[in-house]
Amino acid sequence: MNYTIQASQRTPALIIYLIDISASMNMLMDGKRRIDVVYEALSLAIRQMVYRSTKGNRLTPRYRIAILAYSDDVYDLLNGIKGIDEIAAVGSLPDLTPRRFSDSAKAFQQAEKILQAELPRMQDCPAPLVCHMTDGVSTGEDPEPIVRRIMSMSVPDGNVLVENIFISDHMLEEPIAQPRRWRGILPDTPLHEEHAVKLRNMSSPLPESYREMLVEADYLLAPGALMMLPGSCAELVSIGFQMSAATPVRA
Repeated sequence: MNYTIQASQRTPALIIYLIDISASMNMLMDGKRRIDVVYEALSLAIRQMVYRSTKGNRLTPRYRIAILAYSDDVYDLLNGIKGIDEIAAVGSLPDLTPRRFSDSAKAFQQAEKILQAELPRMQDCPAPLVCHMTDGVSTGEDPEPIVRRIMSMSVPDGNVLVENIFISDHMLEEPIAQPRRWRGILPDTPLHEEHAVKLRNMSSPLPESYREMLVEADYLLAPGALMMLPGSCAELVSIGFQMSAATPVRA
């Protein structure tokens, strides 16, 4: 399980985004609402996928994307999975509007259903990735058993990857002063929040192929780091979404 299959038009990568839109996403970060920071970071990651899918003047759909926003219910913002070429043609993502509570188990259940339907047709593709962004404890049932099932699903390239971006100022011993020099969250990194520990249990190890792509973008995540980021500033949120799109692509 090397996670080395390259995303191409014939073997596109599938990324499922789960975006927490609970009411606390209206709180401020770096002078902006958290939801606006997330929207900008996700939009930037999509633009990077468009760039990495473009050769000359031709955009080849190397990525397929689903975006599920969740509060008490789950909202499919793209009405199914869309190719990166279809998203680029629209020009912008649908708005993210904070609602009330946060039931991440429902969102992961929806992601599981998508994967069950898609995996039989993805045996030659890169392993899919589920990127989950949240800023608080889920108010529904425990999502971990569902995530464990998702992480046990696989294609020849490797098991399905699960990444967590946790918007919190309190999970690490001290703030991350230089995000580009940060080594990442390791399995033994002390975490000061119970929910952060739970999310770490639900985060995949960062594949070396993904880490190499991030190093090329001047991020110094260490070997053995997990696919988990504390979104304590806009740059870290952005790194999280860039990580989700760091699938190897055909040159």
